[in-house]
Order: sequence, then C-alpha cells, then structure tokens
Amino acid sequence: MKNNTGKTILILIGSLILLAGTFSGGVLVGWALPDKTPANADSSPQSTTGNPSSAETTPITVEGADKDQLFEPFWQAWDIVHDQYLEQPVDDTLLMQGAISGMLDSLGDPYTSYMDPIEYEEQQQPLNGEYEGIGVYVDTSGDTLVIISPIPDTPAEAAGLKSGDQIIGVNGEDVTGIDGSLVIRRILGPEGTSVRITIKREGMDPFEVEIMRAKIDIPSVAGKMLENNIAYIELATFGEETPDELHTALEELLANDPVGLILDLRYNGGGYLDTAIAVVSEFIPGNKIVVYEEFGDGARNEIKSSSNGIARDIPLIILVNEGSASASEITAGAIQDYDRGLLVGTTTFGKGLVQSWIPLENDQGAMRVTVARWLTPNGNQVQETGLKPDYVVEYTEEDYNNDVDPQLEKAIEVLLSQVK
Repeated sequence: MKNNTGKTILILIGSLILLAGTFSGGVLVGWALPDKTPANADSSPQSTTGNPSSAETTPITVEGADKDQLFEPFWQAWDIVHDQYLEQPVDDTLLMQGAISGMLDSLGDPYTSYMDPIEYEEQQQPLNGEYEGIGVYVDTSGDTLVIISPIPDTPAEAAGLKSGDQIIGVNGEDVTGIDGSLVIRRILGPEGTSVRITIKREGMDPFEVEIMRAKIDIPSVAGKMLENNIAYIELATFGEETPDELHTALEELLANDPVGLILDLRYNGGGYLDTAIAVVSEFIPGNKIVVYEEFGDGARNEIKSSSNGIARDIPLIILVNEGSASASEITAGAIQDYDRGLLVGTTTFGKGLVQSWIPLENDQGAMRVTVARWLTPNGNQVQETGLKPDYVVEYTEEDYNNDVDPQLEKAIEVLLSQVK
C-alpha cells in the first residue's frame, strides 16, 4: 500500500462493540455480528460520486477551480442552515462530521465509513487489549442487553452479575429497546467512576447494582490442554498483543509434547493484517505467500510469512464458523491452501476486503476506507462466499444450552484419526 497513514485492518466494520458478546460458548472477546454484507455490495473500493443507486450516474473527477465549482451547492446549503434553520446556533463540528459521514456513505461500501472521535477510541480499545468499563460479555441482538458472562476478576463478577441477566436500565433510565451500542456507551466510562445498572433476572424482581468501573484487560489468546494430550488455543481477536500472546501460549503447550493442536477462530471478527501474518507464520514455513492484496488498478502485493514459527509440524485443526471473518479467514485460508491443516465448522463470514483506518486532523475521529481486496495464496476470493470447511458441522442453540460442542468434538475426532 502506497499510503500508509493509517493502520491496515481486517475486521467486520460495525461489529466491533466493547463489552459485546455472541452466542458462542467460550469466546473471550465478544463481537456482535451484523447481517451478511448485502449481495449487491461492491467487493472493490468505490470510485463514483453522486447517487450510487442510480445506473445513470457518471463518475466525475475534479481538480482546482472545478472542485470549487462542484462544492458551491455544499457551501450554499451550509449558509442556508446557518441563516434559516430554526434552532440556532448550530454545531459546526457536528455539521462537518455529518458531511464526512454522508460523503463516505454515498460510496455504497458498508466497510468505508466515518468514525467520530468517541467511536474511533472505542473501536480501537479491544484491539489494544484493554478498555475501561465493568467487564461483561453481552448479546446485543435483542431488545435488551443480555449478559453472556462476566469476565473473571472484574467489577461485574464481583458485583454478582450472572449469565442471562438482562440490563434494562442505566443510571435510572430505562434502556429497553434502545440500540445496544448506545447502551454500551452509557455503561463504559473512566476507571474509578461508578455506573448504576438495573438488572432483570429470571424469577426475581428487577434490582439495581452500582458498579465501580475499572481498567479491563482483554487477553486475545487462551490456551489449555484437552484430554488425549491435545493442545487447544482460542484466538478471540487479531490485536496488537496477539502475536506475543500466541507465541507464549504455543511455547507453554508444546512443552507438553501434544499429539496435535486445535486453533479456535469461531466468532473471531478479525483485526490487524500484520497480526494475521504473524499468526499464520507460526504454522507454515517462512517466505511463503500468506495473502495477496489486490488494489483498484489491478496491482497485487504479495505478503509473506516470517521465519520464526514454532508450530510448523504439529497436526493442526482450525475451528471456524459464520462469525470467523477477515483476518480469521486469511489465517484459515492460508492453512487450507497449503494443506497445513483441516477446517472444521461452518462456512466463514466472507469478508475479503482490506480497510485502512486513517486518523483525521485536529482529533476529529478517523476514516476507515476500503483500499484493497485480499486473496488466498491460491488466488481465491472469499468476499461474500467465505471459506468452506473440510468438515461441515453445525453448532445449534440447543447444543449450547445442553453444554455440548459438536464442532470441537469433531475436531478432536479428526485430529486423533490423523495421529493414528
């Protein structure tokens, strides 16, 4: 990429919500997944101006004086708002931010958008490994926030919050039916401040809990040994600390001389491109193409693995599902293309686009801009199609409620059959 003013990121834009969780049964950092990208969404960076829904729209490129002329209606509208709008004075900063947001929305790309300063800060925090709040995973899909589970050793756990609790009020205000991301904003806050939450728990009358916010550390990697001497690593996101955390987990698990390894990428919505390369590099030889970046002019950039991996020979199974996206798909796609391991689960989300997060001047938030599409080492696109596992296994809500995980069970079965 020629313009390196922002971080290259591979994530489900709009899915990254602090405190958010999903029905996954063991996800470390939650991701409230949106619906799949619309079928008519363009898989490449947009270049047209005007109304993207009109087939008659002709792209216009302007420079210099032509640009001034093009923006005359904008400044006319600006003056009308300041001169004639009923409620004065208007907030010029909000007008400016709204103009940027509208400009990016007109591209018709769901992954290119504007983040105001608060959104920009919030959406970076889980990738940085920490945030300030109460420490719960929540499901945002219903009319209320439902707690999936409190994070261990956090204020939420100390306050006695439980799985299944519904958050119906914040600081005395009813939040039923309010967009989950907005409710989350009310719960977040600086370390050392308190928030009053109204809880609805089955079999009890609603009650209030006052919780002191704290700095919450969010590990992106969790590893353990399973029965039959199988190593298991759950990767929750592709954040800044993930490469070091993964390397450490691998060192600890490989010391047990496991017969194989299961890497769990279910409901992992992605993260940084550099992190995905580092993760894949632990499992394949150095100087191998991990992913191609393909730009709007057709140019391709090869991104290759490094040479310091320590798990290149151990039998490997990767768990994926419909929530595995972007950086997760880069990882799983490279492993699959090189026949390094097998995929078990359900077809992945199908996000094959690369965004750059570019901070704007004067701390006015950031733009996330689709700059390229990515391809697997074999040149396959995953946008809207996803990756199909070698073994397709469903995981139903009934399975979750019965505390069974057929996908993990199948991964263990396949791994042991390989070993034998």
